[in-house]
This record gives sequence, C-alpha cells and structure tokens, in this order.
Amino acid sequence: MPENKHNKGNLLIYQKYLELIYYTNDLVRKYPKSETFALVKEIKSTTYSGLRLLMYSIKTYNKNEKLKYLNELDINLNILKVHIRLSYKYKYINIQNYQTWSNLITNICNMLGGWITACLKK
Repeated sequence: MPENKHNKGNLLIYQKYLELIYYTNDLVRKYPKSETFALVKEIKSTTYSGLRLLMYSIKTYNKNEKLKYLNELDINLNILKVHIRLSYKYKYINIQNYQTWSNLITNICNMLGGWITACLKK
C-alpha cells in the first residue's frame, strides 16, 4: 500500500513538471528574437534536463542514485528560478507571469523536498 502512495506522488510531480514545461514554452515564445540563442535556449535546456532528471529519479530503485538525481533536480530548479528572475528584471515577462512561473516551480520544489525526505527516512 505505501508503495502505491509513493507512485501516485511521483505521478503528481511528473504532471506538475509537465505543466511547468507547457507554461515555460508558452512564455519563452514571447521573448525578443535576440534572446533566442541565449536566455531562451538556457531556460529550455534547464527545463528539459530537469525533466530528464525527474524521469531518472522515478525509474531508479537504488536509494543513493535516486537521491543524487533528486538533488540534481533541486539544483536545476534553483537555476531555473534565477533565469526567471533575469527574465523579469529585463522585462521579458510581467509580474503576473513571474509569480505564476515561480509558483509552479515552488510547488514542484516542495514536492521534491518531501520526496527527498522520504528517501532519507528509508
């Protein structure tokens, strides 16, 4: 039974991460062309490498390996927060976009923190 709960948690964080990807892709389309190969490329790269880390975390059964991927994903999300701050500072996104985007990441970070804590207790 607890394993089933764990899998539902994984599914929820995966769904939230997909929402983050959809939102990110919608927003970066509006960035100036001059940022296409700089900030936009960096944001997309960070987001998709985060998805890859999430997939590895879900599929890995070795606790230490799982923790390694989860911690890397946490770092990845923190880097994404910096990209979003830069986007707001340079006025590529408005305050509402900034808050929505940040909230999506914060929700994922909170779920991730719970997952890391659960792994450490095992």
